[in-house]
Amino acid sequence: MGLSFSSFHVCYFLSRKKIQKAKSDQLKSFLACLFKNIFIDVNLSDLINSLNHHNPNNMKQIFFLFFLIAFNFSAFSQETKPAIATIEFLSDELSRIIKKDAKVETVAEGFQFTEGPLWVEKEKMLLFSDVPANTIYKWTEAKGKEVYLKPSGYTGAEPSLCKEPGSNGLTLDKNGNLVLCQHGNRQMARMDALLDKPEAKFITLADKYNGKRFSSPNDAVYNSAGELFFTDPPYGLQTQDDSDAKKEISFNGVYKVKTNGEVILQVDSITRPNGIALTPDEKKLIVACSDGAHPNWYIFDISGDSLTNGKIFYSAAEEAKTMKGGPDGFKIDKNGNVFATGPGGVYIFSKEGKKLGHIKLDDATSNIALSPDEKTIYITNDMYVLRLKMRE
Repeated sequence: MGLSFSSFHVCYFLSRKKIQKAKSDQLKSFLACLFKNIFIDVNLSDLINSLNHHNPNNMKQIFFLFFLIAFNFSAFSQETKPAIATIEFLSDELSRIIKKDAKVETVAEGFQFTEGPLWVEKEKMLLFSDVPANTIYKWTEAKGKEVYLKPSGYTGAEPSLCKEPGSNGLTLDKNGNLVLCQHGNRQMARMDALLDKPEAKFITLADKYNGKRFSSPNDAVYNSAGELFFTDPPYGLQTQDDSDAKKEISFNGVYKVKTNGEVILQVDSITRPNGIALTPDEKKLIVACSDGAHPNWYIFDISGDSLTNGKIFYSAAEEAKTMKGGPDGFKIDKNGNVFATGPGGVYIFSKEGKKLGHIKLDDATSNIALSPDEKTIYITNDMYVLRLKMRE
């Protein structure tokens, strides 16, 4: 909506009798904004007439309704609150990345399942997907959460039968355009609109390999040459597994889209490829596997259009026995440190794969966004979005 009303605004509006002086169309617009934000279905014409004529039969109910509005908008203020989290320091190296007294806070909540956080510095906003809701939200310090784009991942005429039809991973191309992993549309796509004027119009970047449709692109990263790497597990299909009748490719692949649009298979041996990122020198690619039987992060050397020397970067097999979630989205900072969502929260690895620490969270975490100065991380955490200001 882009509108923010506090309890003070509502009470002042009433006490000064602005309603009586307002033009009917202006008042109707004001009230429509209020009731839309708190999801109340109200006959606005009847309400305006009652207010203007002091109908004694309705005034008590009306003032009670405005009390509810005031209460709701007070409750939906943009204050953050502490999240239930602990930071486990396993190495002194982590103290140079995260200060000892840093606290995880909840900045937004009330979603179905959040994914794909992306900080957009130009707009000072965090974008993230609510995958089951087929919606991208934005969060700003000033206004909190707002719907940014809907639909985000499925634009078909018929209702989707899939549990997770929306967008998943989000990134920007070298021109600053929003690029989306679209589950429902089964493609990598670019939003055909400006970032500050989003529209559900999309240009296909890749939707097939050897003539067969992708299952549901999940996460993506660009290299400096403008080539796009992405993962394609089956989570956006109706059954969310390899048995789905609409799955066209027998394996779950990692792909690269060259600048000329050519799609090249990179890896077909990871059972559930998920999060993906390049090391700062772009010589290596790390891929998360969210298969509960193989909860690992794999690292590969990049050799032209191929990946070689694949090996386990870190295995969370032990943690996965007792903690919720699996290896999922992650980001790598300029020093090569890896901030990875996995069983029981967020893992911080050195560039060599040493576990430096663990941000422990009860609910499943799915992805990470780094601020431009790399001092803050945003975490998509089931129905929540969290922030950790790591250091000053």
